[in-house]
Amino acid sequence: MHYDPNKPVDPTWWLDLDEAEQQLAVEQFHKRAHVRLPSRRVHAIIHAAIETQVAERHAAASRALDRMLVEGLDRHDAIHAVGSVMARHMFDILKHGQSFDEEAYAKDLDALSAEQWRAESKAE
Repeated sequence: MHYDPNKPVDPTWWLDLDEAEQQLAVEQFHKRAHVRLPSRRVHAIIHAAIETQVAERHAAASRALDRMLVEGLDRHDAIHAVGSVMARHMFDILKHGQSFDEEAYAKDLDALSAEQWRAESKAE
């Protein structure tokens, strides 16, 4: 199983994988690329979730990914940018016991810009 986040995945292939296989594909890519991560597992979960949303044609995630590409990010970084929004929402769910708010998630994705993501990722 070969996954490259810089190339669009075939939605049928991706969605035929179970979640564990998707996450393993993402982990293997980052391992092959020698990308250092605080938690390869958590990173892979978010990364795979974004790929799944795009494969399922989640409107806001797909719009955001396309916009990040137009704004100059490569596809891998665009997935990270969209994933950063998902991660913030997941954090709020876990920390504050909130339920997932699809409308707020879509609004935050629509507000995302490559410039904003670059600035936030440099600050970390």
